[in-house]
Amino acid sequence: MAVVTSESHLLLFLLLCILSIGNAVVSATVFTLQNQCSYTVWPGTLSGNGAALGDGGFALAPGGSVQLTAPAGWSGRFWGRTGCSFDGSGVGTCVTGDCPGGLKCTGGGAPPATLVEFTVAAPNAGGMDFYDVSLVDGYNLGMGVRATGGTGDCQYAGCLVDINADCPAELRVADESGRVVACKSACEAFRTPEYCCTGDHGTPQTCGPSRYSQMFKRACPTAYSYAYDDATSTCTCTGSDYLITFCPSQSLIS
Repeated sequence: MAVVTSESHLLLFLLLCILSIGNAVVSATVFTLQNQCSYTVWPGTLSGNGAALGDGGFALAPGGSVQLTAPAGWSGRFWGRTGCSFDGSGVGTCVTGDCPGGLKCTGGGAPPATLVEFTVAAPNAGGMDFYDVSLVDGYNLGMGVRATGGTGDCQYAGCLVDINADCPAELRVADESGRVVACKSACEAFRTPEYCCTGDHGTPQTCGPSRYSQMFKRACPTAYSYAYDDATSTCTCTGSDYLITFCPSQSLIS
């Protein structure tokens, strides 16, 4: 009969730990959030399953970055809040992208807000991640997503143009000083089925692009411009980490 020594127990334990850590690293996805804006952005996060990444929200100074790790199978969204004011307890509000919960969001951002949406492949499924940048809820600042280290199409998704500068008057959101800080979607502005793709307009066949969604699409060709803009807006990649940039520049695409 083989004799199992304390030393062999220790070696086996260490080997199992190493294998466990290796599997955890392989199955996790790292999101790096980077602020290239000239002002502070308060990222908000919302998870469709599991705990919120980054406790739901935090401040990110110009030039700053932070890494958040999501488990395999995670889904959720990121957005940027602007013009925020919080006290030491995290109580406060934001001019755009505001959410319940104060600094640490417990729900989604109020439109208009640019969104980055993710569904990460499930554990051991060997499948693809799905991601997009969405203007379906309107626009408040530029955002971009670049896959790093993955395989497959791994397209860049993003909005490099400042839509606020050319937002039609009927869609504009201004702060107290009169400066345009966000641009509503047509659905948010007019609340009609043809713009919201609801009711009799609730299918891809009955809800096509409007002149407003076409404006968003011209400005940001790789972003969702309305509810059924899937063909040119949903991106896929396998085994990647992701760089999410606020106020991205053209250099990030290459």
